[in-house]
Amino acid sequence: MEQGSTDLLAAEIQRLAPVFTALADDIWATPELCFNEHRSVAAQIGAMEAHGFRITRNVGGLETAFTADWGGDGAADGPLIAFLGEFDALPGLSQVAGIAEARPLEPGGNGHGCGHNLLGSGSMLAAIALSQVLARSGIKARLRYYGCPAEEGGWGKAIMVRAGAFDGVTAAIGWHPGTFNGVRARSTLAISNRIYRFEGRAAHAAMAPHLGRSALDAVELMNIGANFLREHMPADARLHYAITDAGGHAPGVVQARAEVLYMIRSPERDELQDLVARVDDIAQGAALMTGTAFEIVPQGGAANVLPNAPLCAVMHGVMMRLGRLSFTEAERAFAADIRATLANVAATDRRDAALPDALLPAGEGLVPLHEGLRAYDGRMAQGTGSTDVGDVSWVVSVVECATATWAAGTASHSWQVVAQGKSPGAHRAMIRAAEIMAGTGLEIILRPEIQAEAWQDHARRRAGRSYE
Repeated sequence: MEQGSTDLLAAEIQRLAPVFTALADDIWATPELCFNEHRSVAAQIGAMEAHGFRITRNVGGLETAFTADWGGDGAADGPLIAFLGEFDALPGLSQVAGIAEARPLEPGGNGHGCGHNLLGSGSMLAAIALSQVLARSGIKARLRYYGCPAEEGGWGKAIMVRAGAFDGVTAAIGWHPGTFNGVRARSTLAISNRIYRFEGRAAHAAMAPHLGRSALDAVELMNIGANFLREHMPADARLHYAITDAGGHAPGVVQARAEVLYMIRSPERDELQDLVARVDDIAQGAALMTGTAFEIVPQGGAANVLPNAPLCAVMHGVMMRLGRLSFTEAERAFAADIRATLANVAATDRRDAALPDALLPAGEGLVPLHEGLRAYDGRMAQGTGSTDVGDVSWVVSVVECATATWAAGTASHSWQVVAQGKSPGAHRAMIRAAEIMAGTGLEIILRPEIQAEAWQDHARRRAGRSYE
């Protein structure tokens, strides 16, 4: 990578950082749920327009999906590098910032329990800083920021992919807040969300129970069947459910309606289809046993992530050049207070101690905030979460990193994440993520051979196991 461009990039990110840390805090303060992120989208669009990006709204027919483009509009204008952003929050995770105790700002309110206030802001910072460097250096390339709604269960990127929003992209770059610094060299689980809705017949539960057909019984029997299925499905697959309608509150009435929402996950898309069919059969069996009718209402889903080894190697190299991510004593002290509220910290520490660190001596990484860099040797892992980044990765080469925005051991989707979501340490890690993403984008632009290698790896993984 050209040293002059690298120095310009670092300077631009530091110049712009205060604007985007403030934006991250603003989005933290107005947490909005999937497909309803109107204020967050307006704030992001305003920031991108202010820095010369062209906005396309309602991407894929979604009111809170947009893209922001910089540079030319054709292949002759250079490679098209995408930066992925999110901004949706989670229900029930309202939390006061900067304290190490559970205390909601608004009882039952929303909160950024997955750090998406940081995620989008960091990706925007990377895209804008890189655009400034390209403009000054005369390097020919195109940049696009994707404002992606509803990652938390709405799978907005999957809808955008189906609409062709990622067609023509050379490579897509993203990140996620987390507890470590390193490339996210892993696949995820493909997922399908499905509502199983049962309809029965109401009756007096004491005087005429024989006339009733309980939809709630059908839900319970389905859940029992699913529990038995767990013994006979792939070890990496997952089933989760929530009864979203129990049919009422009167036990003296046979419930005429009930429904349950299932999240069905498996490492590969073909395996997922098989598992979904088995869960559907269980629902049908529950309906037969209870004399009820049933309906399946698909609620979307996401593909498994196809990791990309050449791009992971590039990103890891950028992280190595950037060096340690250092925190202040005050930032470490707050992280230590957060860790005191966590369960199973010792187990987390044992796991992290077994992972090699490319920048720290053995054992030194076991601190409240990770300051080193997870080693990367080219191998990929199988993760257990799910994300709609997976759908993007099936149509374009994708690479992501994580940075230590949270105390070691912090579980996502928790009040502890929200409490740390606007801390100085989280800001510092977000800025580092922007440096990593922008540096990776610049290297992909400057090295056409990397683009070719990434696409070869992408094609190979589409044809086989995604994480091998």
